Amino acid sequence: MEAATVAQWAFFNEVPIPQDVSNILVPGEQPYAAFATTRDSAIFTSQRLIVRDAQGITGRKVEIYSLPYKNINMWSTENAGTIDMTAEVELWTRAGHIKISLGRHIDVRRIDALIANCVLNSH
Repeated sequence: MEAATVAQWAFFNEVPIPQDVSNILVPGEQPYAAFATTRDSAIFTSQRLIVRDAQGITGRKVEIYSLPYKNINMWSTENAGTIDMTAEVELWTRAGHIKISLGRHIDVRRIDALIANCVLNSH
């Protein structure tokens, strides 16, 4: 039985870590990397993946997804090919299946190592 896809995101390129992310981090949590998404950003921290989604015309309404690494059961990565220009990351979690498309300038193996380090060190 295949897990239902509960979220699908696109990360376009690496960006500086947003200054206001410190407002939602717990003591001891450190941001590692941030990526531009369609309307906002995704931040890999020492404890979770945070995806911010600005909504509405002005973008003042923001929905925040928080995925603790301890909830990731399995993941896969696929590098871009000659015709298919985007790399992909898939996460299988307690909540369901999450798909992430990576822009052509993002190193999928760096993302793989980042996820591996965070997931395997959180268990």
